[in-house]
Amino acid sequence: MRTEQLAVDLTPPAEGEKRRFPIFSKRDTSMATGLALLAWTVAVFDFGLFGTLLPAMQEEFGWTESQAYALTTWIAVGTAIVCFGIGPVIDRLGRRKGMMVTIGGTAIVSGLTALIPTGIPYLSNGLLVLIRSFGGLGFSEQAVNATYMNEVYQVTEVEDKRKRPGFHYAFIQGGWPLGFLLASALALVFLPSLGWRALYVMAAIPAAIIVWVIAKKLKETPQFELHHELTRLEKSGQTEQAHALAGAYGVEHSSTAPLKRIWEPHLRRNTVVLSFAWIFNFFGILIFSVLGTSILKNAKGVELTDAFWMLIVINLLAYFGYVFHGWIGDKIGRKRTIIGGWILSGISFTLMLSPIITSPAAIIATYGAGLFFLVGPYAAIQYFMAECYPVSCRATGTAFIGAMSQPGTIIGGALFTLVAAGYGTATAALWVGALGTLVSGLLMIAAKPPLEARLEEPHGV
Repeated sequence: MRTEQLAVDLTPPAEGEKRRFPIFSKRDTSMATGLALLAWTVAVFDFGLFGTLLPAMQEEFGWTESQAYALTTWIAVGTAIVCFGIGPVIDRLGRRKGMMVTIGGTAIVSGLTALIPTGIPYLSNGLLVLIRSFGGLGFSEQAVNATYMNEVYQVTEVEDKRKRPGFHYAFIQGGWPLGFLLASALALVFLPSLGWRALYVMAAIPAAIIVWVIAKKLKETPQFELHHELTRLEKSGQTEQAHALAGAYGVEHSSTAPLKRIWEPHLRRNTVVLSFAWIFNFFGILIFSVLGTSILKNAKGVELTDAFWMLIVINLLAYFGYVFHGWIGDKIGRKRTIIGGWILSGISFTLMLSPIITSPAAIIATYGAGLFFLVGPYAAIQYFMAECYPVSCRATGTAFIGAMSQPGTIIGGALFTLVAAGYGTATAALWVGALGTLVSGLLMIAAKPPLEARLEEPHGV
């Protein structure tokens, strides 16, 4: 049986009555944290497999290096369409059902990828782009996590998680390097004997299991339960009752569509700044995280098997980057953490790509530092974004900004393909990936801290 939902008092309040949300118990908080981490890790496992297995798939499908990079760009176009649409769905369906949609979509996409035929160029490539585009469901899982865990940590009985939410969320967002580490490790062990299709089957099975566990064990947040009731009252014409109920819990109610709300004056600046920051940062994510094996092989001359080993170590280092940036974000502020991390990342990758770095140890150290400071700040920025938006448009805001990663992948992929074709992979990685990462850090200087943004909200929170 699925656990019971928290009992949110949705009865009409007396005049001036003040209410509090039900508390998430320690057990329920631990369950939510664990499932969020597993869901994101498995979603990234599928997402990361494409980049990890790209050289092997390139050989079987008969792509040139430029064709492989071009297909990655077209997949990003489709992924963007999926990502842009998922936020409003989550704000309507709920956080729990949203997680089921994203991780369930991952299971289906992984399974279908394993079935794509070879030897029929246009059909095979078309199916690949179509199917992998729906990998955007798995990528959007982080937006669900950021929204869900932000609300859970607001009402949990675990005091440390309320006081240091960024640090604890960092372990969840760390599923990104764990997913890539898993992809690299399993590719190293099973790719030679079983081939790349078997690895996608391996990704589909745990995703399907996690959907089942979420359906049985995960609770919806009381904030969304209230938002759902306020929306119902508004649609039935009971506007005054909706505002009275919202006022009893000390929150603002708005009937404005979530996608429109994120462009309201007090929220617009962060929507714009964060969107551009994600676009430029995903130049670096695409090149150094998703296409890691290709960069090591083509830019540094590393053998494919050795590249898998290196990426296991590099992604392990990157996991601690999440923990560090989550911890320091609670101490000095998430905005400062993001700015410093992405600037240091751009510098580290520039050093890694220079001719003076040739030994495996030096490559691992500089690449690892670059990834540490590239992906680690996402532990801070995901929580930062969730803090910027009210409950009614929180998932829409975080998903919309997260979806801007795909225009970043498209633009970055196109630039990378063009520069790589003319000047080589190393030069393309430097001027597109390293520079884009540096620019993203500088853009974050213009972001407005969440408290400042919310204080400007018309009716308060």
